Amino acid sequence: MTCTKALPALPAPRNDIAVPEHIRSDNGTEFTAKTVRRWPNRLDVKTLFIEPGSPWENGYIESFNGKLRDELLDREIFTALQEAKVLIEQWRREYNQVRPHSALWYRPPAPEIILTMT
Repeated sequence: MTCTKALPALPAPRNDIAVPEHIRSDNGTEFTAKTVRRWPNRLDVKTLFIEPGSPWENGYIESFNGKLRDELLDREIFTALQEAKVLIEQWRREYNQVRPHSALWYRPPAPEIILTMT
């Protein structure tokens, strides 16, 4: 991803939500580009960059990436982009809405809610 794609994805400042004290990211060019670095400065947000070769500084994403790789990417050979999109979306929904997470007392992070009509 280039900074020209990353910048539009960043939210505009809003008065109704709290601004984080800092944002942690890796040292990829999409986050270190001058145009992107101006965004947190406008909001008075500090940037913390993960040291190169130190994935333990961001354990949550490293854990997620490992699960995604082990449970999906290493087991599939995608023959078409649409196939990849469908299978990744199925895995994402199962990961977020069905699968229990030990850090959440074995509940899914965003369980699917089924409303019944009465």
